[in-house]
Amino acid sequence: MKRIMIIGGAGSGKSTLARKVGDATGLPVIHIDKAYWKPGWKLRDVNETKQIVIEAARGEEWVFDGNNSSTFKDRADRADAIVFLDMPTWLRCCRVIYRSIVGYGRSRPDMADGCTERFDYKFYKWVAGYRVNGGRLRAFELIDAYAPRARIFHLRSRGDVRDFLDQFKSDGRATITD
Repeated sequence: MKRIMIIGGAGSGKSTLARKVGDATGLPVIHIDKAYWKPGWKLRDVNETKQIVIEAARGEEWVFDGNNSSTFKDRADRADAIVFLDMPTWLRCCRVIYRSIVGYGRSRPDMADGCTERFDYKFYKWVAGYRVNGGRLRAFELIDAYAPRARIFHLRSRGDVRDFLDQFKSDGRATITD
């Protein structure tokens, strides 16, 4: 696999998994939040985001972390594998609150410069509603559309993630077994 797309709700572990897969395979990691946000949590223009993502997706090798449903097709069309991190709501919420506390006032490496961690009730509410606000359903619909052409990995727990990572051979190039 040379192009791996990782999606899931906020706090599901997309960025962490992308880094670990990148480390295990040597594939370059692309964090979609860097294309989506400008400093100070200002949304980038939709067309500009799409252009940045399409250009990145043209690469021969990558691990792409992030949702952004408006660019899903552009990435999925090139992906060899799509990993859906479908973690429980309680775990995702705990992770988001934890990273807000631990990283408060600092930018994460997977986030655009100048987007510092903060306490944002509206965001926490959105994170908690992922399973009911349509985000999870959209992920399933998009995955179903790509199941015939890409390997699909539906990971529902931290154990599933560990098992997924264990499948990578130590030679640095991923050979995922069924």
